[in-house]
Amino acid sequence: MIGTHALSAIAVSVPVDPDAPEAHRLLLEELAKPEYRAAAPTWFDRASQAFFDWLGSLFAGADGAGGGWLPLVAVILVVAAVVVALLVWGVPRLNRRSAASELFGQRETRSAEQMRAAARAAAAGQDWPLAIAEQFRALAADLADRTIVTLSPGTTATDFAAAAGRALPEEGRALADAARAFDEVRYLGHPGSEADYRAVQALDERLRASRPALPEPAVLA
Repeated sequence: MIGTHALSAIAVSVPVDPDAPEAHRLLLEELAKPEYRAAAPTWFDRASQAFFDWLGSLFAGADGAGGGWLPLVAVILVVAAVVVALLVWGVPRLNRRSAASELFGQRETRSAEQMRAAARAAAAGQDWPLAIAEQFRALAADLADRTIVTLSPGTTATDFAAAAGRALPEEGRALADAARAFDEVRYLGHPGSEADYRAVQALDERLRASRPALPEPAVLA
């Protein structure tokens, strides 16, 4: 609502007897001034008012006898449950691998379990380089999915093993050996062996049952 001062200001600035279009134009010009725009309700004001109106409607039941308390109590319980969940488990982490991501220089869309299946198939055919590489990728993807270690484009097997070793120190040596086996078959042309594959596979099984020593994901150095 326009105050007395504002009306006085409008009256001073308009002709004594303007016609209707002129009066309308002058009023719009006056209301367009910054002081009037600043006084207009913001989107937050409107949203807040709508929320409080909704809360007020909950207090009035269908028969006016307090039936509206039930929805209000339900809302309070839901909000309380969310707050407790955040306090106990923390804010959900958003750094899980995307549907398509880079894993040790290769674009990946498979799940860790699919990589394990590929490793088993390669081992059945005695393709040890492929079996070792797939098993190590599965191991890394699983730790990333569990947010124990963060992965990013350009992460090397050695970088990953070092970060995972900080989160799981009891497996630090085994992780370094697995990363070395991966690098040898992936980049150096080594034939690998069944023993190397079984070692990476056993490490993967142990890590799936392990719990990290760090409260947050291990960050790559």
